[in-house]
Amino acid sequence: MENSVIDLHYWTTPNGHKITLFLEESGLPYRIVPVNISKNEQFEPEFLKIAPNNRIPAIVDHEPADGGKPVSLFESGAILLYLADKAGKLIPADQRGLLEVHQWLFWQVGGLGPMAGQQIHFRRAAPEPIPYAIERYTVETNRLYGVLNKRLADRPFLAGDDYSIADVATYPWAAAYNLLNQDIDQFPHVERWLDTIAVRPATKRAYAIAKEMNPNAPQPPSPRTALQAG
Repeated sequence: MENSVIDLHYWTTPNGHKITLFLEESGLPYRIVPVNISKNEQFEPEFLKIAPNNRIPAIVDHEPADGGKPVSLFESGAILLYLADKAGKLIPADQRGLLEVHQWLFWQVGGLGPMAGQQIHFRRAAPEPIPYAIERYTVETNRLYGVLNKRLADRPFLAGDDYSIADVATYPWAAAYNLLNQDIDQFPHVERWLDTIAVRPATKRAYAIAKEMNPNAPQPPSPRTALQAG
């Protein structure tokens, strides 16, 4: 990572994990620039120059394809689309396959992520419990796990036969089912999919990076099928 092309402004959250997962899968050279959100480093002026919404992740690509000045991007979905195009990996070349990836990527960034994030906030960070908010976001998260389970019932990955950025985006949120008060036994197809992704070498490397940077960072549960087999 020393001779990096891409600077990844990152912290150990599900949205941050999306980008380390992709970069570890793709082999694109990168360097992590920590942005410790527990210390409000996301409000530093230098970070806001590339991420005006004061959220991680963000990237700066010092060698864009057009050969021009560095490209900076914020918003995890936009970053994944950009990096997939740059690397030519984890995204289909045909239009119909691309449409499948796009719709499930946007399902995650517009649905599962925000709903799960709000649930975690009201469960763990709100000054006082608000039962209506906790129930509303827990129920909606449960519905979205159901959507995910149905989608995965007849295909190995979200867009079909191949692992893609739609899976990369969704995995870090879905893997947090314990934090989200979801009974994974209700979603056997999601569990199978989680187990498949968890054992990928790039996934292990990405979460090892998170653990080294922040020992308190939640880790995805160990695959239960692997534990049973062993």
